[in-house]
Amino acid sequence: MRVLITGGAGFIGSHLADRLLHEGHEVLVIDNYNTGRRDNLSPQDRVEIVEGTIADEKLVSGLFGRFKPDVVVHAAAAYKDPADWEEDARTNVTGTINCVRAAEATNVNRFIYFQTALCYGLKPLEQPITLNHPIRPEGSSYAYSKTAGEQYIAMSDLDWISFRLANAYGPRNVSGPLPTFFHRLGQSKGCFVTNTRRDFIYVQDLVDIVMKAIDGRGRKGPYHISSGSDYPIAELFAATVKAMGLPEDTPVDHRERGVDDVETILIDPTETNKDFDWETTTPLVNGVDKAIAYYEKFGLEETYTHLKID
Repeated sequence: MRVLITGGAGFIGSHLADRLLHEGHEVLVIDNYNTGRRDNLSPQDRVEIVEGTIADEKLVSGLFGRFKPDVVVHAAAAYKDPADWEEDARTNVTGTINCVRAAEATNVNRFIYFQTALCYGLKPLEQPITLNHPIRPEGSSYAYSKTAGEQYIAMSDLDWISFRLANAYGPRNVSGPLPTFFHRLGQSKGCFVTNTRRDFIYVQDLVDIVMKAIDGRGRKGPYHISSGSDYPIAELFAATVKAMGLPEDTPVDHRERGVDDVETILIDPTETNKDFDWETTTPLVNGVDKAIAYYEKFGLEETYTHLKID
């Protein structure tokens, strides 16, 4: 199969490319390396890596026309700077439109998108969040732009699936609390945790279900990818400390939630589990161990998080 991955040098995209190549497929990656790393993918047979932005309509249409993918996995996204609305719109909206138009023109069999659970808002109306929850991405440029991208995909003639994601973590991840904890602890800087809980999904469990979607499983429309459980952020910190070999009583500042911080965000994977015959298999502590081993081996120069670090 011929699979085109936008953002294929990023966290999720590179793990998916590795799996596809291991199983003998042909892969074309486009990435601007804004948040992806060049060492996430190495040159090898059956993969072509193109440096560029999906906001470049001419580049996108040319690559699609030449490669003629069977499946597109649209993993590229701008999220580096919450205040850079322009880049969010260029990549997450215009870039998505470019990919949809090119996929329609080349008769792509399936178009797979990654959406943020923030599409349900900073304060969801139910827990766990079902697929029937209203779409209300207020408060985040990233959520607004990713949701606009999803809605343009839904207007297309493509066979599409949008995976609305829990907090993905694992090797190569540079956003969220886990890499932030590692980065600060490694520099002997203080960390804080709030009395919140989040739903974490290990990247290889996520890739398992995306591979099923590439093979044709699932109906047209949105799905959740989630472990089905939420974990205290304090538990994630404790697992990070243990994986780094630090003292169990490593100090951490416990704080109350901010006014805009919801106690838990847990999305319901019931329909996904049924339609894809899938469930998570990686315990949180095991996934944290693997992520920390990667950071220690390859380094972590920069992290991105919605948490406000003093």
